[in-house]
Amino acid sequence: MPNDSPRSPVSADPAAASPVDRLVVAARRVVADQVVELELQRPDAGRLPDWTPGAHLDLMLPNGLTRLYSLLGDPRDASSYRIAVQREEHGDGGSRFVHDRLEVGDMVGFGGPRNNFRLVPATSYAFVAGGIGITPILPMLRAATVLGIDWRLLYLGRSPGALAYLAELAGHGDRVQLHCSGSSGARADIDAWIAESPSDAKVYACGPAGLLDAVVRAGANRRAGWVRVERFTATASGPARATPFALEIAGTDRTLIVEPGTTVVETLRIAGFDVLTSCARGVCGTCETEVLAGEPDHRDALLDDAERARGNCFFPCVSRSRSDRLVIAL
Repeated sequence: MPNDSPRSPVSADPAAASPVDRLVVAARRVVADQVVELELQRPDAGRLPDWTPGAHLDLMLPNGLTRLYSLLGDPRDASSYRIAVQREEHGDGGSRFVHDRLEVGDMVGFGGPRNNFRLVPATSYAFVAGGIGITPILPMLRAATVLGIDWRLLYLGRSPGALAYLAELAGHGDRVQLHCSGSSGARADIDAWIAESPSDAKVYACGPAGLLDAVVRAGANRRAGWVRVERFTATASGPARATPFALEIAGTDRTLIVEPGTTVVETLRIAGFDVLTSCARGVCGTCETEVLAGEPDHRDALLDDAERARGNCFFPCVSRSRSDRLVIAL
């Protein structure tokens, strides 16, 4: 999951959060070049909310920023969460704060966990991870191993030193294939690797946009929904409409006009409707809203092609409308 994906915090100040919404940094360690792992626990050592492989956590930092990180530990351990943060020099500052300022004993707020990248049953799996994209994949590998399900992993990065958790992965032998571009910049043959995977394998991938685009293209001939990717940023199929559209709120007598350059969430809040958001970027899933009529213009990083085609929900922090009228249920 993205490590420096900007968030619009619901409660950015950990000190203002209730005790059950706060975590303490119990341990930290370097796990790769520019990657630090944090172990997080409740201050009272109490039980944490359950989670499943693919889930993420909204971390509310003491400097007021909120960032989203994939959980990479063992879901059976209810006493702690583990996340890994890659330093992004040109990001908005969240990862730099974690690397430079966040220490053992510091408090952070949290939201979730939530899972938009859920591991579903399959007879076999093909996993692809690019760099820090290994974080949501690790718990999936463990789950598949425990269940005795066949899997293989392609793990890509600049160099071995940039790839976290290599020691942990080494025990899986030739199930794991590493590809380091190094100074040559040679790209992995994603098409060939996907083609070599069993036809009934479900494909899960997380990493940079170019890698995920290549995975989607390589898996285009597989059954719908059998290629799942988790993107760092939201995507759109084309430019947003340049004219206003009507937004009708079911169960009320209210119809709002959403102007170009104004998000649906902003329009709703100006009109007095309370909409819970977290990322405001279409990557976390907090603001998922039911669509009753009209054609949404999906601009998120969460829905697959089949879900977009159904058109029965959208994420109003980024998505808009292709039709002149959109009816939603709040």
